[in-house]
Amino acid sequence: MLVRTGPATLTIWFDDLPIPAREGDSIAVALLAAGITSTRRTAISGTARGPYCMMGACFDCLATVDGRQNVQTCMTPVRDGMRVETQQGAAAVL
Repeated sequence: MLVRTGPATLTIWFDDLPIPAREGDSIAVALLAAGITSTRRTAISGTARGPYCMMGACFDCLATVDGRQNVQTCMTPVRDGMRVETQQGAAAVL
């Protein structure tokens, strides 16, 4: 379990839930600190996936961020008010 000290200064939204975050956090770090371990569901089986490698190599932490699909949450810094949604299955190809 990730334990943090001191107050959070930012708020991000994950599936419409407010999540406290700190300047310099990645989205994945803020979510894990809040006890959220899943950011997407696989296309075939719907299995939950979430942050794994924390260095951008595995793509298990993909989510929809501010309407953009396939964002690696472990590599994306938080920004106050950003909206993160669980990505359901394969992302649409635009």
